[in-house]
Amino acid sequence: MLGDDKAVEHFRRSKIGVLAARTNPLVPRESLRLLNDWYNWLFAFDDAFCEGALIGHRASALAHALPPLLEILDGRRQPASDDPFGLTLRELQLRITETATPAQVERWRTTVKEYLFAQIWEAANREVDLIPSVEDYVLMRRITGATYTCLALIDVGGGYRLEAEEWHHPDVRVLSDLACDLIGWDNDLLSYAKERDNDKARHNLVTVLATHRSLSLQKALDEVSNMHNDAVAAFIERRAHLERWASLPVRRYVRGLEHWVRGHIEFSLGSARYIHAWPTGTTWSKAG
Repeated sequence: MLGDDKAVEHFRRSKIGVLAARTNPLVPRESLRLLNDWYNWLFAFDDAFCEGALIGHRASALAHALPPLLEILDGRRQPASDDPFGLTLRELQLRITETATPAQVERWRTTVKEYLFAQIWEAANREVDLIPSVEDYVLMRRITGATYTCLALIDVGGGYRLEAEEWHHPDVRVLSDLACDLIGWDNDLLSYAKERDNDKARHNLVTVLATHRSLSLQKALDEVSNMHNDAVAAFIERRAHLERWASLPVRRYVRGLEHWVRGHIEFSLGSARYIHAWPTGTTWSKAG
């Protein structure tokens, strides 16, 4: 799936296994291996399809590539022998099915489909050289980053289960959205220096704010930091509200969200994917 020695070395230096460990510090070894393999699939897919020059900038080409993956997820197609992404997706789904309940599997499959469709939105933006509006970007960032596909496996990896009414409860949904925001915006800050030389950083909150609110780079960075702090405050407030009714599985899930927010930062600061020089004179800060 990685193709050549250069890609393998890139993944080794990316330390994606650290992401799994940092974001799931209490998960048993075998469950952690499953989560790590899923995260690796996402990173490899992102590099090959979403950021690739041949497909990632052509919405029609990406749309043509997705149906086989969707049919594999639905169990209507067996992956071709020369389709490494389809083969590994099928293997991962089988392993998740062995561990998770049918409802948990369906929840994960739904988030994966949403992620795949969202890549067409990004590719369309690249194709017409469009920087999305602030409102559209904030909404879509929760999906395009694949974070929800990972959050959907928090209870699976932890060996417990959120009931459907708990997963869809307004408090849980708001906290999950806020966690996605924090993770996505942290990623935007940490990856901006690299992305500005690749794809004009069009799918980055810094660029979106600078473009649509006519901000300098430094003021855009400051605004992302302010939005980040507001989201942290909103998370804390909603978590306190949730504590009044939450079951033990819900409390464990929310703790898993917190692990993801913090663990993603620790991973990103040590991963070669995000090591890049920043423009001289720019600074940013955020809540820890």
